[in-house]
Amino acid sequence: MAGDSRDHMDHDMEIGVTPTAVQKLPKHMREAQISTERTHLIADPIKKPRQRYVQKDGKCNVHHGNVQETYRYLSDLFTTLVDLRWRFSLFIFTLVYVVNWLFFGLLWYIIALIRGDLWHSDEEGWTPCVENLNSFVSAFLFSIETETTIGYGYRVITEKCPEGIILLLIQAILGSIVNAMMVGCMFVKISQPKNRAETLMFSHKAVISVRDNKLCLMFRVGDLRNSHIVEASIRAKLIRSQQTKEGEFIPLNQTDINIGFDTGDDRLFLVSPLIISHEINEKSPFWELSQAQMDKEEFEIVVILEGMVEATGMTCQARSSYLDKEVLWGWRFTPVLSLEKGFYEVDYNSFHDIYETNTPSCSAKELAATVREGQLLPTLSLLTPELPKPYTLEPMSTHNPLSKEVDKGEEGERGEINGSAAALKDQPGLD
Repeated sequence: MAGDSRDHMDHDMEIGVTPTAVQKLPKHMREAQISTERTHLIADPIKKPRQRYVQKDGKCNVHHGNVQETYRYLSDLFTTLVDLRWRFSLFIFTLVYVVNWLFFGLLWYIIALIRGDLWHSDEEGWTPCVENLNSFVSAFLFSIETETTIGYGYRVITEKCPEGIILLLIQAILGSIVNAMMVGCMFVKISQPKNRAETLMFSHKAVISVRDNKLCLMFRVGDLRNSHIVEASIRAKLIRSQQTKEGEFIPLNQTDINIGFDTGDDRLFLVSPLIISHEINEKSPFWELSQAQMDKEEFEIVVILEGMVEATGMTCQARSSYLDKEVLWGWRFTPVLSLEKGFYEVDYNSFHDIYETNTPSCSAKELAATVREGQLLPTLSLLTPELPKPYTLEPMSTHNPLSKEVDKGEEGERGEINGSAAALKDQPGLD
């Protein structure tokens, strides 16, 4: 009993809580685990949720703060207006026109006031600057009719008003500039190519499996429209923190991931969904990472698909990202293309579906060394599954795809399926 009490006291002192403090707590709180930073590190090995650099819908999760030189936004006013949210764009669009009409309406009212047209307009023989302009409201309506070229024919400028003719010319010129600016902004905003990117799809998960005896990182892309993306190309970036040999810490360092730049495979003919593959070789940042090491890494893979919209000729860019927990080891994508009578059909219901496949858990470097020794080729042929087991993303919250259990009967006959390269080497029947 004394030994047990001493063990409890040592444990309490280890987590930073004295025995006296524990005795004062209620029973239901004493039974619960006390949350401290140290107990979290000891009892909760699960990685903390990682903040995305790029959202799934392609929006960059970066906010610019403490910008001192805000005048730079006004130097490119057109782009600033286009980048505004729709509610602000519509508000500014309406405000600019109303202010412009009010301003010139006030000028027409001042001219009529100075000339005395407001008091002598009804006198016989009096020629006003603008006929039938007798109040500020009528001046405002005349300003709208002039700038929009409605021309009702009730209010009209006379030839004996030189100041009115000059004001008419100024309003016509400035009104054309305002129309070009505002209508141009709205047209560009409506036809922005980023709306075309809404029909470009990326798979919810990225997978790692073996292709031609090489580990490959893969994800799938697709286009929902029949009009194609011309000159489509794709690239990928690895985002993770890095510390240099000199001790410099680089947050969110960007590393290029080769997905066919040297072979031309990054140029896509995106008619049907394609599986984009990155071969994990000596130049890959995942070259020395095994499955166990991959589970401990914290990174984000950003993929960027670019091309020209066939209908408009404008450049379109779609983005997505995969966190470390969204890269699944030992899975493949379910085929979505089938041959029908006279055409190929794409089943987008299976676009995100994956199935589990036998994949060595060793790193690509160890796998390449084993393949060079000629020891893994017959092994992989024995481990090829007969029928793929489909996997959908709906039960992802209740099923961890990385925790692959091997049937005990099969384990006794042929050993561990997803073991390391050394374990595969010792399997029977490979001599």
